Amino acid sequence: MKISDSQDIKKFLIHQVLHNPKDELSNDELKIISYISKERVSKPMIYVGTTTCGIAAGADKTYEAIKTYIKESQLDIDLIKGGCVGYCKAEPLVDIQLPGKARISFQYVTHDKAAELLDEVLNNNIPDDQVLAQYYNDIHQLWEDVPYWHEMPFFAHQKKLLTVNCGITNPVSVEEYIARGGYKAFTQTITQYTPEEVCQIIEDSQLAGRGGGAYIAGKKWSIALNTINDQKYFVCNAVESDPGSYMNRVMMESDPHRIIESLLIASYATGSTKAFIFTRNEFSVALQKLHAALEQAEAYGIIGHNIFDSGVNIHITIKAGARAFVCGEETALNNSIEGKRAMPVSKPPYPAKKGLWNKPTVVNNLETLINVPLILKNGPQWFKQTGHNNSFGTKLFTLSGKINNYGTIEVEMGTSFRDIIEKIGEGMKGGAEFKAIILGINSGSYVTPKALDTTVDFESLKKIGSQLGSGACVVVDSSSCMLDLARFFTNFFKNESCGKCIPCREGTALMLEIINAATQKPAKDNSFQTLERFKGIMQLKSMAKVMKDTSLCSLGKSAPNAILNTLANFKSEFDSHVFERKCPAGVCRDLRTYTIDVDLCTGCTACFKKCPVDAIIGTARQPHFIVQDKCIACNACFEACKFNAVIVE
Repeated sequence: MKISDSQDIKKFLIHQVLHNPKDELSNDELKIISYISKERVSKPMIYVGTTTCGIAAGADKTYEAIKTYIKESQLDIDLIKGGCVGYCKAEPLVDIQLPGKARISFQYVTHDKAAELLDEVLNNNIPDDQVLAQYYNDIHQLWEDVPYWHEMPFFAHQKKLLTVNCGITNPVSVEEYIARGGYKAFTQTITQYTPEEVCQIIEDSQLAGRGGGAYIAGKKWSIALNTINDQKYFVCNAVESDPGSYMNRVMMESDPHRIIESLLIASYATGSTKAFIFTRNEFSVALQKLHAALEQAEAYGIIGHNIFDSGVNIHITIKAGARAFVCGEETALNNSIEGKRAMPVSKPPYPAKKGLWNKPTVVNNLETLINVPLILKNGPQWFKQTGHNNSFGTKLFTLSGKINNYGTIEVEMGTSFRDIIEKIGEGMKGGAEFKAIILGINSGSYVTPKALDTTVDFESLKKIGSQLGSGACVVVDSSSCMLDLARFFTNFFKNESCGKCIPCREGTALMLEIINAATQKPAKDNSFQTLERFKGIMQLKSMAKVMKDTSLCSLGKSAPNAILNTLANFKSEFDSHVFERKCPAGVCRDLRTYTIDVDLCTGCTACFKKCPVDAIIGTARQPHFIVQDKCIACNACFEACKFNAVIVE
């Protein structure tokens, strides 16, 4: 068989790889697989990470520059648009693999550096200023004095199970995915297990929902399976509208076939013949990759009618919804799929019994789902070997903020947040003082310095009054104002509220008004306004309780969390804003006071000319003064002064 014959490759992959154990394949067949999977290459291969994070750093331009170089040099090279390995800090990332040599990665490869890099590497020279790491493999010749990926601090303390293909494989190559073991779990599932057995396997694994609820997935599946109806649906929730998180988007852009396989197994287990992948319309790169992968899977007969003559029928549709935070709530999501306005409905009945078009519907978060093929392939006990404190498996995070290393990470349940900060993140940026980790806007949870040794698991976080949230892991330092962050979160919820229920709609607006009053100067500082400000702060907790108790959906119930957690963990900052009218971090502009030191002021008039509201008075060569009633704290005078005469308090 010739490797270049696409029809023969298709037949080989379907009949030999999908339906036969690996140990039954001959050495020649295993070698063929290694070429299809790109573990071996017969000609140079260049892999450019072109997910959204890479494109933002200029990866598309780098790809085009390399494409032009290959064309002008008349070289026979495989150029691939790939996924994200997770190390977003070093984008644009370019991997190069020469025949017989280990694959090697280069960082910060902008379009203007591409040609020079290729000149060096194609001649077996490694530029020290751009080399990042190489992939260890005992079938390849290793490069001298080049570190290994698995030894880098960012990766050494991760446990890659779900993201093992991300940034390594071609996202839109079904052949490569199958050659690396993909869709094997699905074919084994539909030929070896009944739907009831699959639900039981998932329940035995104790796989808990990763979207925030932590509900045992197998139990939800069993409810839908045991609900008698002529039609059932399964929905993969890949909305990911939480600011600060993009793990789901990385998975869709880097390993879409894994998502499809997971959804196929889940649909079979629940008796669903129709499934949906629901994500955001603005995720253009993710949608492109998902559609391409879906077409490939259909061409291979993995999706559709009577799959591999098993009698199983499953069809998958991709739905791109509006940019609305509430679409992450399962009942609002279902309404959006039906073509209605994305608004939550009261529960019970739960979607597992009455969901899409009043039919049984299971909605699972994307991260929850992609664990499924691993569990079916290796068994529930294997899955439970990873984890801690009855929280099993791994957890994906988007690590960002004031930290040296950032990107998408995967850690074992039980990893401490201190290890995430100090080992994976390699500490605070610029040696700044750590203040808190924000675990997603939906949960509004903080991990403070005293709780930094808390481990990533549901029970440990519950003990400190927190929860895992969506997977955002935003690190803030002492330069951040926690009250300003609480205001941002509350404003976000106010804008994203669907408006259906009064507690969420009116509560978020009123809470924002109270927070604004605490972070802004009053128009007139009289005793009445001061009393109103104090009264508002005193009402926050009772308002939050009403919202939590009476809001229709979980998003409304979680809207007050940021304010409550700020009150619980950073009360001194609250007091400074409310009682002293000072922002300790100097972030809240309206609470800044600008004055001029007359001993340092030379009367150069630079600040006078820059002030947009004529709040500065004085004559040339004489000290100037700031009229506080006019000052809008725009900072223009501070930036204009060359003599450090402007003082900010």
